[in-house]
Amino acid sequence: MPESHWQKSSYSGATNECVEVRTVSGAVELRESDEGHLTLRTTPTTFAALLHALKAGEFDRHA
Repeated sequence: MPESHWQKSSYSGATNECVEVRTVSGAVELRESDEGHLTLRTTPTTFAALLHALKAGEFDRHA
């Protein structure tokens, strides 16, 4: 089974300082573009929960 390609957000623009994501063998992998040798692997369900929490502002800092 071929591996999928790393994708980064269109919000990253031309910078290489971003988080990239791909799917491999039913899992979701994340990495920082400037630290490509380090990856985090999780399930699609956990990744979806993370995205939901980010969009809901659950990790926003309050002054």
